[in-house]
Amino acid sequence: MKVWDYLTGKLERGEKLHMTLLDPEKTNPHRAGELAGIADRAGTCAIMVGGSTGGTDRVDETVIEIKKRTDLPVILFPSGASFLSSHADAVYFMSLLNSKSVRYLAGEQLKGVPYIKKYGIEPIPMGYVVVGAGEKVGEVGRAKLLPGDRVEKIVSYALLAQYMGMRLVYLEAGSGAHEHVPTDTIREVKRNLDIPLVIGGGIRSPGVAREVAEAGADIIVTGELVEREENIEVILRELIEAIKNGRVFP
Repeated sequence: MKVWDYLTGKLERGEKLHMTLLDPEKTNPHRAGELAGIADRAGTCAIMVGGSTGGTDRVDETVIEIKKRTDLPVILFPSGASFLSSHADAVYFMSLLNSKSVRYLAGEQLKGVPYIKKYGIEPIPMGYVVVGAGEKVGEVGRAKLLPGDRVEKIVSYALLAQYMGMRLVYLEAGSGAHEHVPTDTIREVKRNLDIPLVIGGGIRSPGVAREVAEAGADIIVTGELVEREENIEVILRELIEAIKNGRVFP
C-alpha cells in the first residue's frame, strides 16, 4: 500500500494522527532505530526523518536502522536534495512557501526530482509554512517572519498550497520553539482548508497536544520530545492518547 493511501485511509475514518520526527544530526542511527521502535509501541503512525542540515550517508544509515525496528512507513522530511535516501518509503515533496529564496521554493526540489524518480520514493506534495520565529528551519530556509497572529496571511498561504494542488499544509513553529502555532490560528486555517492540516513545533505536553488537535490539526508532529532520555515511551503514549482520544492523564 502506498503511504498516502495509508494516511488518507486513517484520516477518512476520522482519526487524528501523530508522527515522530527523528533528526540524523541530533540522534545517531542506532539510537534513532531504538526511538522509532519506542514510538511505534506508543502508537505513532509514521516515522519522519529530517532536519535543517545533513547529507545522504547519515540519512541512509538512519533510515536503515529505523526499518530494522518498525514496519511503520518512513517519510523523509528533507532540508534539500542531499537529504534523500533510497531506503525511505516516501518523501514530503514540499515547498517552503514563505521563503525569500527560490532555492527553498523550487530549487532544491528540482535537484531532487531525478533521484526521487530513480529511487522510486513516493512523493507527497506539501505546502510548508514557517510560523513565528521559525527557529533553525526559519533561519536556514530564509523564511519571511510570519507572526502566529497574522491569521489572514497564514490562511492565504494555506489556501495557496491547496490551490496549487498540494495534498497537505504544514504549519511549522520550528524545532525547539517556545510557542506552538496558536490554536486560534489553527482553527481558522482548518475552517478554510479542504486538505489535511499538519502542525509541528513547540508541542511538548499531552495538554498542548490535545488543544492543537481540538483546534483542527489532522496530523501532529513531535521531534524534540523523543530526545529526552527518560520515560520516552510513557510520555509519547500519553501525548498520543491526548491527540487521538482527548484524554489527558493527571
